[in-house]
Amino acid sequence: MDGLARVQWRKSIRSSGNAACVEVADLPDGGRGVRDSKNKTGPALVFTATEWAAFTAGVRSGEFD
Repeated sequence: MDGLARVQWRKSIRSSGNAACVEVADLPDGGRGVRDSKNKTGPALVFTATEWAAFTAGVRSGEFD
């Protein structure tokens, strides 16, 4: 997706020094992009704002523990 080349990617501050991480980008439509930090030019997953909200709610509630 061409639009992903122009977004600001970030990774968790808890992953400092660790190259095996994922990076997340806020997309203009409110969604999120997710990619492997070791392969910045590789494929990325794209989630709608609703999908991302459901995922982060699940993380916070311990659904994936």
